[in-house]
Amino acid sequence: MKSIKNVVVVGGGTAGWLAAASLARHLDPLTHHEYTVTLVESPDAPIIGVGEGTWPTMRNTLRNLGIDEFEFIRECDASFKQGTRFVNWHTRGEAGHDASYFHSFELPRGMWPIPPGPYWHHLQKDLKRPYAEAISPQPAACLHHLAPKGLDTPQYETILNYAYHLDAGKFATFLKKHACEKLGVTHLLGHVESVKVTEAGFIESITTKQGDQVSGDLFIDCTGFASLLLNKTYQIPFRDVGDILLVNKAVAMQVPYTSDEAPINSPTLSTAQSAGWIWDIGLQSRRGTGYVYSDNHTSPDVAEATLRAYNKEVLNKQGESTSNLAVDVDQLDARQIDLRLGYREKVFHKNCVGMGLSAAFLEPLEASAIFLIEASCNMLTELFPQRMEQLATLEKKYNAVFTQRWHRVVDFIKLHYFLSRRTDSNFWLDNTDITTLPDSLKEQLEFWKFYPPTRFDMPSALEPFVRESYEFILYGMEYHADYQWSAGQLPHMENAQANFERIRKLSAEITEVLPSNRALINKIRQMR
Repeated sequence: MKSIKNVVVVGGGTAGWLAAASLARHLDPLTHHEYTVTLVESPDAPIIGVGEGTWPTMRNTLRNLGIDEFEFIRECDASFKQGTRFVNWHTRGEAGHDASYFHSFELPRGMWPIPPGPYWHHLQKDLKRPYAEAISPQPAACLHHLAPKGLDTPQYETILNYAYHLDAGKFATFLKKHACEKLGVTHLLGHVESVKVTEAGFIESITTKQGDQVSGDLFIDCTGFASLLLNKTYQIPFRDVGDILLVNKAVAMQVPYTSDEAPINSPTLSTAQSAGWIWDIGLQSRRGTGYVYSDNHTSPDVAEATLRAYNKEVLNKQGESTSNLAVDVDQLDARQIDLRLGYREKVFHKNCVGMGLSAAFLEPLEASAIFLIEASCNMLTELFPQRMEQLATLEKKYNAVFTQRWHRVVDFIKLHYFLSRRTDSNFWLDNTDITTLPDSLKEQLEFWKFYPPTRFDMPSALEPFVRESYEFILYGMEYHADYQWSAGQLPHMENAQANFERIRKLSAEITEVLPSNRALINKIRQMR
């Protein structure tokens, strides 16, 4: 049976270059010359460029690729991300007061010998602090625009758990350089014009408009929404989830800072609007913003006007007294993007694997897109098939794992919308319609009426979101559970109360421990 030696990645961007770099790191074509990793990329394919948020898994991904963290931060306009702050999701905040909660990256298990959720729920009237603020100092760090570490903290190590915000275009360019120069990836520019498939259904080669024919044993489809291999070659059906997740459009805008020393937000800001929500991501040189909305509930023109008004308000809050750079929001470009939410029923077929947008897109609310690319790369490299005869069994396993992951991501995102108590627009009323709720999430919510999230709710080691993530959302959205705790069910009350007090003091003192995001990034930039 034929060996698998030649891997062809079709498409660039974050998905393509992460796939190529990961596979080259694993196969090491610079040392083992029998292997090749070739990336074929259209010379003018647009990068969607809205995937600017990552998860803490990205630290291990970059470290495993042999990337210097400081170089990555400098070259990719990157900043530190410490979670997401959800504004006005639970209720519509009154004028001058935003209702918000945090989904932090610093999980309770780092600072708590016992799960704090039941104790917080029991003591919340006395604590008078939202769940995330009560169990961790990370929200306090975010509110003060602090970094998650100091300059003397070793690369990729933490004081507070973190990921990154990054410029997606610069990240793809950075990965391309690293993959080609240090990992042995061959880069070829060309428009794919045809795909040659054997009688048995395996892709044998692709031919570009420029006349290059590229043969391979394993093909990775990273061609974005077009999905040239999974969709156009194999016609793998697409499972649309627009009946569950109701947004289908986005309008994006890049906004310069009004000052070279403007604070950089640590969390992604997610601010609910009448027909969706606005993301606000702080990079070093700009903010990336966008309104994810439903065009069944508003128009593109109104959505763009809403985003411009939001950015004007943010700039006004920064204050003209600290501004030295003029920013006219009305003159900034806005880009409309169609969002088709769903996933391929199979992302591994014959000798083709889809990654990134060619495999699935489940809306950017929890920044799962890049994590799912990382997960795809990890599974494929760990179980890399040496012979063609392995493909059928690997295909079955791979598809089962990722179908489960798509379902769990859909459930988790829907949880944010369904728990809202907003009644100010049809968008929020439609999102809380029980007919839009997946049966799997419906069953969980019934269980969570009487029990907090438990390890039994997350039986798979491959869960995209851990138990603590569900707790952040449920407690943050004030899901009213009927917990009838007995003393025997809360045996560590004294220790819990002491730990809540310890966290409160640490949150008050944290400004003396950590530098600001801007200060730390400026020091890293000076280390060229």
